[in-house]
Amino acid sequence: MQRHTQRKRWASLLVLFAALFVGNVAVASGSWVAKVPGMMVAMSDRQSTSRRAAPPPGAPVQGGEINRIQWRYQHPPGQPVNAWLCQAERCTALTGMRGSTQAFAGERASKPLHFRFTLPAGEPPVRVQGMQVIVNYQ
Repeated sequence: MQRHTQRKRWASLLVLFAALFVGNVAVASGSWVAKVPGMMVAMSDRQSTSRRAAPPPGAPVQGGEINRIQWRYQHPPGQPVNAWLCQAERCTALTGMRGSTQAFAGERASKPLHFRFTLPAGEPPVRVQGMQVIVNYQ
């Protein structure tokens, strides 16, 4: 009887170990990086949209979900812009020229992103460049 109980315990432990091991292997994590060409932002009443930032060809992102996105962009000092990071039509306002967000957590890591910009009223056109995203996913 004691031997039978001991076998059951070992079997249960093996099942638990296998579930944990397979669970960890099945969920791949990683990141992808994309740079976007610079652009002119010239209007306060209409958004300017950047080119898409997409995973590089061959990146193993299928089925992956976003954890965090880091962004950066540059513009000349003293020339403010309003900025958003978007995936399709879902956007989040950016708080500065660099930072990170979890606003897209749970979204598909394979979907491209893009930047949107406007100028504050009365500001002259400004060139935005150095746009980059780093998408961390699991």
